[in-house]
Amino acid sequence: MSDQLAHPRPLREEPGVQPETELARPAPGGDRDRSKGRDRSGGGPDGDGPDGDGDRGDAVELLQRIGSVVLPVGVALYALLYLGVQQVYGVFNVTPEQAGIDQATMFGRLVGALVLLVIGGALVLGVLVAAGWLLDRLVFGRLSMLARAVRRRPWIAAALGALWCGASYWGFLGYLGLGEGAGLASIVTVSAVIGALAFLVPFRLLRSRPVGRAGMRIAVAMFTGIGLGFALIGRLESDAAELAATGRGSVLLSLAGFQDQWVVVADAAGKPRRGGVPVLLLGEREGAYAFYDCARRETFRLPMGSTTLHRFELEPDRPDGFTCGDLEATP
Repeated sequence: MSDQLAHPRPLREEPGVQPETELARPAPGGDRDRSKGRDRSGGGPDGDGPDGDGDRGDAVELLQRIGSVVLPVGVALYALLYLGVQQVYGVFNVTPEQAGIDQATMFGRLVGALVLLVIGGALVLGVLVAAGWLLDRLVFGRLSMLARAVRRRPWIAAALGALWCGASYWGFLGYLGLGEGAGLASIVTVSAVIGALAFLVPFRLLRSRPVGRAGMRIAVAMFTGIGLGFALIGRLESDAAELAATGRGSVLLSLAGFQDQWVVVADAAGKPRRGGVPVLLLGEREGAYAFYDCARRETFRLPMGSTTLHRFELEPDRPDGFTCGDLEATP
């Protein structure tokens, strides 16, 4: 018995079964190799590993940041440009629908105007960013340090955002006709008062959390678009009034989709009407043309069946000082 305890018999190995001691013994470097294998499989050439996921995460975050600024600006601009087009046709005492401008046509024209605004805005923004980067290099990074310091102080960041949103209201005040003849000091004062009363405390509360900071960024972008939209409305309306009074169009009206097209109206036999003086073609709807007579300052409609159009002229180049009285009858 003592000999058996001192020299135990070896375990009998079953065919195809590994001994328990071998199963329990870890392979040398197995976990390390397996972890390396996972790293190698995850970080392959397809970029599906941790590095690839980090790159995609950074790209998605960048797109989210850009979208949180561009989308509110675009939506606000589109809505206010729609109102601006209605104001333009209102100068000629018609609505866009009465001139044959339906929703689909207006949508296409305004999207084209937004694309042009994005192209121009990208150029301006790129120049501003390059100028800021160059100025930061000239002062040895002090501008970057100042920007980081402002972001760390919630009251300062909230005050700047509130002042900017207050300034966006100036376009609305100009649209109401309350900002005519105001100087820079008045603009700054009104912007500061509006911003302090309406935005300062809410923005300060939003700065306390990351989601609040994102909400503040969206609010600032939205009010930026609203301010730009109201400024464009005022400019479009003034250009339309100048077109109605002098017959001279503008580039902004063309960008907004308004067609500055002049024609000579005649009857079915070809006899000129209105003395053969060119009139502004506003559009057509329900079998009738809509015109604006610049010389007589009136809008009128004529049936398409008994009206012929001659001598089309799109966006004529007219000199400064040109008035509707300078329009000459064509034979």
